[in-house]
Amino acid sequence: MTTRVLLTIDTELVWRHYAAGLDVADVIRRSIDPAGVGLRYQLALLGRHGLKACFFVDPMPALVLGREAIRAIVAPILAAGQEVQLHLHPNWAGATLDDRRAGGSFELNAYPPERQRALIAEARALLVEAGAPPPIAFRVGSFAADDATLAALAALGLRYDSSHNGSHAPWPSAIGLPAEQSFPLGYQGIIEVPVTQFSEGPGRLRPCQLTAASAGELVAAVDHAVGNGHPLVTLVSHSFELACRDGRRPNPVLVRRFSTLCRRLAERAERAPTAFFSELEAVPLGVVATPMPYSLRRTAGRMAAQAMANLLYEGRL
Repeated sequence: MTTRVLLTIDTELVWRHYAAGLDVADVIRRSIDPAGVGLRYQLALLGRHGLKACFFVDPMPALVLGREAIRAIVAPILAAGQEVQLHLHPNWAGATLDDRRAGGSFELNAYPPERQRALIAEARALLVEAGAPPPIAFRVGSFAADDATLAALAALGLRYDSSHNGSHAPWPSAIGLPAEQSFPLGYQGIIEVPVTQFSEGPGRLRPCQLTAASAGELVAAVDHAVGNGHPLVTLVSHSFELACRDGRRPNPVLVRRFSTLCRRLAERAERAPTAFFSELEAVPLGVVATPMPYSLRRTAGRMAAQAMANLLYEGRL
C-alpha cells in the first residue's frame, strides 16, 4: 500500500491583526505575505520541490474586508497548480470595521446545527465567488467541529472533512471519534480525514502541525506511516506562521522547519507522495493506524528549538 501525504495549509486573514485595528491593507499584507515568507514564498518552495498541497482558504473575511482580498488569495494558489478547499472561522460573520469585535463565537460547534449549515453554505458560496472550484473538503477553524458539523457538510454535498484533531479533543475538536483516531473513515455521512497524531508520552497526543512538531518529528511520522502500511498522513500548517506573530519579521526556526520538511518530503516522493483531496477516491477507509511512539530524543530537540525561537524571535519564553 502506498502511503500518501496530505500537506494541508490553513490560509486565512489573521484575526489578531484585524482586532488590533490595523488598516485593511496591512491586515491583508501581514496575513498573506508576512515578512516575505507567506503564501507566495510557500507556493514557490512547494513548486521547487514538486510537492502538492491543499490550501484550506477561509473566505469569510470577504464580508468585512472585501471580496477582492479573497480573490487575491485564491488566484495565486490555483495558478501554482495547487488545491483550494474550504476553511471557516465563523467569528467574521457579522463583524464590522467600526468596532473590530467578533460577530459571534470563534467555534463553529458553539452554534446550533441549522446555523452551522447556513455558515458553511455561505462560506462555500464566497469561496466559489472568489474563483475557486466548488470545494469537496472542509476544515473548520480551531478544529471546532462536532457531529452536527459533519452532518451539515454531508447535507451540503461535501465529501471530506479534516477537522478531527485528537490532541484538541474533547474541546474544541468535539467530533465523536476517539482522540487517537488518525486514519480516514466514513462517519456521519462524510469521509473524515483526521489530523495525524503522534505520542507525546502516556495518554498524550501531539498533532503533526508545523508549529507543534519539529521537521524531524513530522518526517518520522511519515516514515512511521510508510513502515506500518498506513494509507494516509495529514500534516497541518498555516499560510502566516513562518513569520513572527506581529507579521513583520520571519521566524527563522519555522522557515527552516518548513524548508526542511519540503526537501525531505521530496526525497520520499516515491514511497510517500503528496496528494490532493481530489485524488483520494480510492483511499482505503478504516485501516487501523497507530500513532508514532514517543521519543524522548525527538521531543527534547523540539522543545529546545522552540524555547530558543520564542526567546529570540517572539521576545518571550
